[in-house]
Amino acid sequence: MADFKETIPLGELPPGTSTTIEVDGVSVALFNVNGTIYAISDSCLHAGHSLGYGVLEGHVVRCRGHGWRFDVQTGLVVGAEIGVPCYAAKVEGETILVAIA
Repeated sequence: MADFKETIPLGELPPGTSTTIEVDGVSVALFNVNGTIYAISDSCLHAGHSLGYGVLEGHVVRCRGHGWRFDVQTGLVVGAEIGVPCYAAKVEGETILVAIA
């Protein structure tokens, strides 16, 4: 069973936005897509830029560093079979919880 950790209040991540948090020493990018929360590794595969500070377009985040595009639902690079880790995320009450592992 996943070990969910409390992170930030849902109100700090309105729909259409993203941010970066740390969970158990892991840098995580959080995304709110139409009220659904997604969590992936914050580090772009190409040069390590923050995905949480990328440009969110629907379910795709574009890295500000070199434009690589990741599906926030899976962590995969759009059109490729490589990606970053994807983590379980949920909302309980008004708090976002994330499980690393």
